[in-house]
Amino acid sequence: MNRTVKVTTSTKEYEVIIGSGLHYGQEIACVKNPCKAVVVSDDIVSSFYGEKCVKELEVCGFEVFTFTFPNGEKSKNLSTAEKLLSFLAENGISKSDLLVALGGGVTGDLTGFVAAVYLRGMEYVQCPTTLLAAIDSSVGGKTAVDLEQGKNLVGAFHQPLRVVCDTDTFQTLPANVYSDGMAEAVKYGMIRDKELFARFENKNYDISDMVMRCVQIKADIVGEDEFDTGVRKLLNFGHTVGHSVEKLSHYEIPHGSAVAIGMVVVTKAYEQAGGLDDSMSKRLIRTLQNYQLPVSCEFSLEDLAKQAISDKKRAGNTISVLLPEEIGNCIIQDMSMEEWIAFISNAE
Repeated sequence: MNRTVKVTTSTKEYEVIIGSGLHYGQEIACVKNPCKAVVVSDDIVSSFYGEKCVKELEVCGFEVFTFTFPNGEKSKNLSTAEKLLSFLAENGISKSDLLVALGGGVTGDLTGFVAAVYLRGMEYVQCPTTLLAAIDSSVGGKTAVDLEQGKNLVGAFHQPLRVVCDTDTFQTLPANVYSDGMAEAVKYGMIRDKELFARFENKNYDISDMVMRCVQIKADIVGEDEFDTGVRKLLNFGHTVGHSVEKLSHYEIPHGSAVAIGMVVVTKAYEQAGGLDDSMSKRLIRTLQNYQLPVSCEFSLEDLAKQAISDKKRAGNTISVLLPEEIGNCIIQDMSMEEWIAFISNAE
């Protein structure tokens, strides 16, 4: 049975469709009349699902074009975005046509960013094929590409027309890519749902139910704060340090693994700063290790803290830090750069 989560923001309402064996063409045709549709995908995902997606769109009357780029975070940059923009212009794609992001977070972020800026904005659909993209990056309208100086530094808020999540695609994920998605799932438990966290802790969850619950948490938060000025910052738990880990590793450490490390670092730092016992970080570490996720890295705490100064979450001399009061409840606290560096450096 398919599950549906409605996302309501100040700029758009749309649905996230979650199920097994979904037909992309049918789900997209429900919200968009036949037009030119450009399926954007990386080379690996395209080899698995590109033909299926194209055929299903063509059956529903769409004129389909495909744009494929090399897999990996290193493709999420202005160079790839420019190539996609040129491809759209060369093929006469108009403002009333459609982009289809078929793939993981890199594909969704890249496609969404291009949709936001091409002809000052066109519609796009997210078709996530990784767990991480399904529960996190495909929902909420954050789009971006990286610069050499840091991750997601060029972007825009641009909500999709629909999100179509076929959970069958998770079956072809390498184990480490699935684990990366579980890092974001654990994050949702840490910030908003202790019962969800307990399910991950006990390795007792249903995949479709889990995806739906994570998406619902994100939909609720995004509906309250679309443009990341308040409560939406909770979704960044573990990400500020995580982005530092990614950048310092030259993106050899993937996003989910980096977020797992980031959550542990911040939780340990908060326990140290508040004179708390280490029961929360121990539970977090055990749960992350359930899914073969790393909980530490080779980079020094000071280097991680300093690298975060270039993160987009910084505003002037302050940075918003997400702190776990308890499992299921995080708070937002602004720190000066000096306070931030001292805070993280004590996370032994």
